[in-house]
Amino acid sequence: MTGGPSLRGDHHVHSAFSDDAVSTPAENLAAARAAGLDTVRMVDHVRVSTTYVPDFLAVVRGLPAVDGLRVLTGVEAKILDADGGIDAPPEVLAALGGPDGADRVLLADHQYPGPDGPWSPRVVVEHLASGALTREGAVETLVSATVRAVRRAGRAQLAHPLSLLPKIGLTEDDVPDDLLDELAAVAVATGTPVEVNEKWRCPGPRVRARWADAGVALVASTDAHVADDVGRYAWLREAVREGA
Repeated sequence: MTGGPSLRGDHHVHSAFSDDAVSTPAENLAAARAAGLDTVRMVDHVRVSTTYVPDFLAVVRGLPAVDGLRVLTGVEAKILDADGGIDAPPEVLAALGGPDGADRVLLADHQYPGPDGPWSPRVVVEHLASGALTREGAVETLVSATVRAVRRAGRAQLAHPLSLLPKIGLTEDDVPDDLLDELAAVAVATGTPVEVNEKWRCPGPRVRARWADAGVALVASTDAHVADDVGRYAWLREAVREGA
């Protein structure tokens, strides 16, 4: 896969600061070292109401240095609405890339970015079934909201891009080339890395190839929620081997 991600990096690793993960940052660091990684991005979920970010960053920055292993930080937040709102504390977003902030915000399509706020996949499926929302309209809104969120954040990483589509009965084949190119253009213009995500097995070969050809920085991620999964690639390793 030309321009594909290095499997010596894991750019999306959760710790117990996230309510659905179990390992400590120290355990994740040890796992990254054992896996022979050269880069690991430690990330945890936030919402607008989250207050733990300073404690999380202090713990990660207090970890012992490991020769040859670069430790990056991030917070993962969902895209809230069609305007590209981000579900993270404003002060956390304002501090991105600064001495007291996380390196990046990982923008995730955990829910559908509706015009009035996040919609659950069930609501989107109902709107599609009733004709209140078209497949084309659903895809266009998802992509345009992501583009707006990337611009708003300034220092983003796209987490498991397009992973919402199967949850609403759509696939990456429903995303036309021009919308893929729009996402690629904003990622390149803003220096935004884009994940190839082991857990969610996305994006697929067509999207990866198109984005790589456009110069998008593709990075490997496991989305690990337990240290044993850090840097462990199966689906992605096969995709790289096949050059697809």
